[in-house]
Amino acid sequence: MIIGAVTYRKLLEEFAEDRYGLVTTKEAATLGVPAAQLPKLAARGWLTHLGPGLYRCANTPLLGSFWQFAEAVARVGPEAYLVQDAVLSMHDLALVNPRYIRVATTKRIRHQIPSWVKVVKATPATRVLSYEGVRSTSVAQALVDSRGIVMAQRLLDAVEEAKRLGLINSVEHEQLLLELAKPYK
Repeated sequence: MIIGAVTYRKLLEEFAEDRYGLVTTKEAATLGVPAAQLPKLAARGWLTHLGPGLYRCANTPLLGSFWQFAEAVARVGPEAYLVQDAVLSMHDLALVNPRYIRVATTKRIRHQIPSWVKVVKATPATRVLSYEGVRSTSVAQALVDSRGIVMAQRLLDAVEEAKRLGLINSVEHEQLLLELAKPYK
């Protein structure tokens, strides 16, 4: 039963609360909110239109440091995920502060992506995890993939910090130390 825009707004805000304020048109439809209501809610200032099929609830505070990473992945698409130095940056590893957030996808992107997001081709066999609701390669994979992007000593330091934080296990720790000690080609 359609009750009105206030109910739609409340549904969207509750849903987006755990998703950094983000909601897609498809997700809204699963909540029973018709796609036609989203532009109306945006026109009233309850939503901010971020891109094709992507909105942010205006009243949802941008808490924590992961929201920009979540938005970058959402802007690229549902199959997208963080890679390389973006994963390290999200976890405050290797003292990286990249100019853009690298997001991988297998899909062709036809819509405009902000300059602070760099879309890269996804590797087919990549294992994708979720950290705090943000799709990403594992920290261990990101450390290996960041060779040539991040200074070698910073990567080695990041291995130790990732182990201390519980982001990698003992086996990964030893494997990474061996792998990162090899000369980069």
